[in-house]
Amino acid sequence: MNTDGTQDAHGTQADPVPRPAARRPAAGPPGDAPSRPSAGGGSADVPSRPSQASSAGAQAEVPRRLAQAHAPDAPRPGEVPSWPTQSPDAVRRADVPRWLAEAQTSDAGPPDGVPSQPSAAGASADVPSGSPHAGPSAGVPAYPERSPAAGPWTGAPSPDAQPAAEVPPADVPPQAGRPAQPEQPAQPPAAEPSVDIPPRPAQAPGPPPVPDGSAFLAWLRAPRPEAAPGVWRFGHRPRPAEEPEVVPARQLLSGALIAFLVGWLIWSLLWNGYLGGWWLLPLYAMIPDSWAEPHSFAAVVAVYAYYTVVALLIMVGVGRLGRWSELWRRYGFPAWRPAAPRAEPPPAPAEDPAQWPQLRAAGAQDAADKLAAEARAGLMRDVDHARITRAWQGVRTGRHNLAAFTRAVLKDGAAACLHPSGERDLPVRAARHDLATAQVRIGTTADDPRNPYQYRGTGLALGPDLLGTSLLAVGPAGSGKTGSVVRPLAESLCLQALAGRAAVVVVGAAGAGLGPADAYDVVVRIGNPESVYDLDLYGGSHDPDEAAAVLAEALVGDLADPHPGGDSRRSTTVLAQLLGPFHAVHGRFPSVPELRQLLDGAPGPLGALRRALTDAGQEPMLRELDARERQLGHLGDLSGVLADRIALLDRPAFAAFFDTSGQGRPFSLRALDHPVRVRIDLPERGHADASRILARLVLAQFTASAALRDDRSLFACLVLDDATGVVTPEAVRGIQRLRSANAGTVLTLRTLDDVPRPLRGPLLGSIGCRMALSGLTPWDGQDFAEVWGKEWTEARDVTDRQIIAETPLGKTVHVLRRVITGHAPTARAVTVRQVERERWSASELAHGVPPGHAVLSLTDVRGEHAPPLLVDLRS
Repeated sequence: MNTDGTQDAHGTQADPVPRPAARRPAAGPPGDAPSRPSAGGGSADVPSRPSQASSAGAQAEVPRRLAQAHAPDAPRPGEVPSWPTQSPDAVRRADVPRWLAEAQTSDAGPPDGVPSQPSAAGASADVPSGSPHAGPSAGVPAYPERSPAAGPWTGAPSPDAQPAAEVPPADVPPQAGRPAQPEQPAQPPAAEPSVDIPPRPAQAPGPPPVPDGSAFLAWLRAPRPEAAPGVWRFGHRPRPAEEPEVVPARQLLSGALIAFLVGWLIWSLLWNGYLGGWWLLPLYAMIPDSWAEPHSFAAVVAVYAYYTVVALLIMVGVGRLGRWSELWRRYGFPAWRPAAPRAEPPPAPAEDPAQWPQLRAAGAQDAADKLAAEARAGLMRDVDHARITRAWQGVRTGRHNLAAFTRAVLKDGAAACLHPSGERDLPVRAARHDLATAQVRIGTTADDPRNPYQYRGTGLALGPDLLGTSLLAVGPAGSGKTGSVVRPLAESLCLQALAGRAAVVVVGAAGAGLGPADAYDVVVRIGNPESVYDLDLYGGSHDPDEAAAVLAEALVGDLADPHPGGDSRRSTTVLAQLLGPFHAVHGRFPSVPELRQLLDGAPGPLGALRRALTDAGQEPMLRELDARERQLGHLGDLSGVLADRIALLDRPAFAAFFDTSGQGRPFSLRALDHPVRVRIDLPERGHADASRILARLVLAQFTASAALRDDRSLFACLVLDDATGVVTPEAVRGIQRLRSANAGTVLTLRTLDDVPRPLRGPLLGSIGCRMALSGLTPWDGQDFAEVWGKEWTEARDVTDRQIIAETPLGKTVHVLRRVITGHAPTARAVTVRQVERERWSASELAHGVPPGHAVLSLTDVRGEHAPPLLVDLRS
C-alpha cells in the first residue's frame, strides 16, 4: 500500500523514499510493460498528435519505465511532478524517447511491440501519473499537434498551446489486467517555427553562358619549337646545350667590392692631381674662349659635366670588371619580384593556325571560315582539330576528295570526319596531352648533374615518333609502370585513334586500371560471360600455314630454343598438318575442343576427317593427314605438348570463347587498318598459364598483321602490361620489323629474369626506348648499364704534397701553420684527365634512383637519340 492508501500496478507497496530516475533507454520500451496510475488514482490528460501509421484511434500507453526515465527524481506520494530543471534545448532532447521522436518523422510508426500513440481523432493514452507526459491536469505542458507542413517534430512544448475540446475515446477494450483510462483532451497545434526563406529572385534565370573559345585558341597558338627527342614541346623554351659558367656568390661579391674600391682609388688620384692634369686636356680643347672666364656659370657647368662623364667612364669600366650587372640580376630588385609570363606576340593572319591557312591556300576558303568561326565560338576541341588535320592530309595525298571534304566541313563544322564510334573525346583524361604534336607528358626531367643541361627541368613526353622504336619498362611491382607509363600511353593512343591517326590494342589483366571501358571501341573480356566480343584464335587468317605459325608461337613459343636462332617450325608443321585438312573439309578452322581431339590422335575425329577428305577427293590433304598419323606416338612428336597447351584453353570458363562457327563476334587483329581502340582483359587470377598463351598469341598476331597492312600511315601500337613469359626468339624478330611498318610495342616487366638470359641482349638491342624504374635489382641494372654504354668525362685528381722547409724561418712558419690549422703544410696539385665511364652504373640504377623516378633513354624513328635521363614520373 502507498502512503495515501493506493497500490501500484503490481500490487506491491511503493517505496516512500524517492529514488533517482533510471537512465533514458536507447530504444522504446516493450509493448507489454505495465502502466502506473497517478498518485491520486486519476488519469492524466495527454494531448493527441497526428498518427504516422494506420493506428489512428488506438489506445497507447507509456510504461512506468519510460516515465521514470524522463523524471529526474521519482515522484513523492501526493505530489504532482514538474518538468526537470533543464534548458529548453535539453528538455526537447530528453522529453521524448528516440523511438517516439523517430515515429513522428517516419511513416512506419513505433517499433514492434510498442503501443501506438493516439491520433488527432481523440484516442486516449494510458500515461502514469507523475510522469513528464502528464496532461494539463498534472500541470505539465502538452505536446503540440504537428501539421504536415511543419519540420521534424522535436517534442518541445509550446507556451501558447491551449487545451482542445475533449473527444470521446475510441471503443478499444482495455488490456487484460490493466485499468481502463478515461479520455484525454486534445491540444491545439503549436505555432510553426519561423524559417528564414531567401527572397524570390526578381527574374527567371537566363540561358547558360555561351562557351568561349579563348582557351582553345590559346592552346592552338602556343609555341611548339623544335626540340630534342622526348622534350615536351608545348610552351617549351629552349636552353643552351652547355651549362653556362656561374660565378660563386663569394667570388662575385668580393670581386664587385674590389672593383668599386679600385674605381674609387682611380678617381681619388685624378681628383687630387696625383696623376697629373692630362685628363683635363680634352676639356680645355673643347671649351670655347668665351666660356673660359674664371668662375663663370658656363665654365662651372661645363667643368662639372666633364667630371661626371669621366666618373661614369670609370664606373662602367670597373663595373664590367666586377660583374655588377650579374650581381644586380642575382641579388637586386629583379631577383625579388616574380618573373612575369612573357606574352607571345599574336601570329600573322597568314600564319595563324586558328585561321587554317593550309585550307585557304588550297582554295577551301569556305571550309576555313567555317572552322575558324567554330574555334572562336568554343565549339572545337583539340581532338576535333587533330581529326580534321588528319583528314586534310588525306586530301593532300589523294586518298580523299577536296569537294567531299569541303561539304562535310560546311555541314558538320568541328564535328566533321568523325570517328566511326561517333565520339569526339574520351570520358576522362588522367594525363596531359598535346594532340598538335601527338605527345603525352609522363614526367619532368630532374635537375641533376647527370642529365644534359638542355633537358634539365623540362617536361618529358612520348609520342608515335618514339613509340615507333618500341618501349620497354622494367621495374618491381608498385614502381609506377601501369599508373605512370602504361595508362598515359594508352590514353594518348586512344585520343590519336579518335583523331584517325592510330590504332591501339591494350592487353592486361582484368582490373589492371588501363582506363574505363567507354574509352575503347572493343573490350574483350576473356573468361567473363558478359563479354560482348570474342578473340579470333587464328587472327582472321584463311591460310592454314600462316594460322599454324601464329598458333604455334602462342602455344609453345616459350619452349623453343631461347637463342636468337631458335624457332618453333616443328610445332608449326604439326599444326599445319591438321589445320589444312580440316579447313579443306569444313571451310573453317577447328575450335579448341576439336583441335585438342585431333592433337590427341583420337581415332574417331581422325577417321571422320579422313572419310570426308576421301569423299571430297582432297588427295594433297590426305597426304598431310597420313604424315601426321605416321608421326603419332613416335619419340620427339610434339603433338602431345601441343595438346597439353591447348588443353589450358579448353576449360569451362572459356567454353563461350574462341568460336570458329561464325555465330559469335570475334575480334581479329586484321582490323589494324582502321583507327580502332581495343582492350583485351586476360584472366590472370585463375588462369595464369592461359593468360601467358593468350598474350603470346596477341603479340604474334600483332607483329604479323602490322606488317601486312595496306595503309601504313596509321600508327599501330600494342600496349602489353606485364610481358612475363611473352618474349620469345620469334617475338624479338617481330619487334625488330615493326619500325619499318610504322608500328611499335610497349612492354613492361617486373624484372629481366622473366626473359631468358640469351634473349635479354637482343631484346634490349631491338627496342629503342628503355626505362629502368626505381627499385631495380643490381643484376638487372648491369644489363641496362651494358646496353647504355660508356661516355668520356673529365676526372679531377687532387693530390696534396707535403712542403719541407729548409730555412729556420720557413720551419718556424710551418710550425705556426701546424699549430693554427692542425695540419702539416701541403701543396695541392690538381690533375684533369679524360676517362671513359659508364653513363649509369648498376649500383646507381639499383640504389641511386629515388622513388617515383626512372632512368629513360630514347631513340626516335629518324635515328636521333637521347642519353639516359633521370625523370620524375610524379610531376
